[in-house]
Amino acid sequence: MLLFQLLFVLNMSMTESKSLYDYEAKTLDGKTIHFSDYKGKKLLIVNTASKCGYTKQYKDLQQLHELYGDKIVILGFPSDNFGGQEFDNNEQISNFCQKNYGVSFQMFSKIDVKGADAHPIYQWLISKSLNGSNEEKPSWNFCKYLINEKGKIEAFLPSRVKPMDEKILNFIK
Repeated sequence: MLLFQLLFVLNMSMTESKSLYDYEAKTLDGKTIHFSDYKGKKLLIVNTASKCGYTKQYKDLQQLHELYGDKIVILGFPSDNFGGQEFDNNEQISNFCQKNYGVSFQMFSKIDVKGADAHPIYQWLISKSLNGSNEEKPSWNFCKYLINEKGKIEAFLPSRVKPMDEKILNFIK
């Protein structure tokens, strides 16, 4: 009986954990991207907002993309969860990012990054039972997750850590 219970618990813990590559999300223009497309690549996932004190980080994110886009993929997820600081629709977000910062890295549709309505990718990012290692939640706009080539979370970085910070640059190298 004890062996059966142990096998059941092991099986449950193995089925709860998911891979980053099991998820998908829609881009600002409505295209579906499967995260399996990013297998073997380092990722920086960031929740963004267009009307935030940290919005200037778009400039550094774009610079990071231009300098190291062959080594790391930047994935931006606009959200209105912190202070109502995002535009109402994807077209406004896209226009703002392009006009003000020349953003050419991958931006996704506006989503929730916390609470019951959090997008599945953020549910994965903040749930240790799903991702296997992290339970740090975004505390504000422009929080960052560094994901290694195997789809594992290497680090959570709060908003104050700028995209060109040594922690991120060292991760890229």
